Amino acid sequence: MSDATLHNATQNPDDFAVSISDSIESFIVAVTEVAKGDEPDSAVPFLLLEISQLLLTGGRLGAHEDIVPAERYEPDSGPEPDADELRERFARLLDPVDVYSEVFDPYVPRSEPVACRISDDLADIVTDLRHGLAHYRAGRVSEALWWWQFSYLTNWGPTASAALRALQSLVAHVRLDQPLDALNGLDTDTGAGGDEERLAEEAGKVMAAEIAGPLGLHRA
Repeated sequence: MSDATLHNATQNPDDFAVSISDSIESFIVAVTEVAKGDEPDSAVPFLLLEISQLLLTGGRLGAHEDIVPAERYEPDSGPEPDADELRERFARLLDPVDVYSEVFDPYVPRSEPVACRISDDLADIVTDLRHGLAHYRAGRVSEALWWWQFSYLTNWGPTASAALRALQSLVAHVRLDQPLDALNGLDTDTGAGGDEERLAEEAGKVMAAEIAGPLGLHRA
């Protein structure tokens, strides 16, 4: 089903739901496999691809008219799976490029950059997606779609977009043979302050070639 038919009143809503759920389940399975670390040389390019594909699914949800759940109050979807192991695996796999700097909202004037972690982002995205998937598997399709749409706009969409920018930047630094600024000392517990001088002081020069091999970013 093409995005041009999203508002077609004659379409089968189950087709849209199946397409969205398949994409989300595929993403969860894929990133969980990457987190195992069996193929570290392909980790970053694979994550770049998977998050890009997930954001296409998010774009379809964002472009769709507001989805209204069948029930007024959200049913209990059961205990949330723990994402800490996934977070820790990615933190080890992506070290030393896990931490990056991001502007939270580009439409807020004079926004200051904050420190983020790709490992945190991936764990948070998977947590949001799993929550909707629990509803979907229980047969609560409208609840699942509502949750995925709502959380795309409020949480996992912005988070995935930020992580994608970080991964794309990392790939570009390596492919273009440009030095990579590692934000040494900058962590998610502290803000970057928005001060370029401070960022420059905190940044240590790390040649991209040193991280290209372990992260699967081999230059042509």
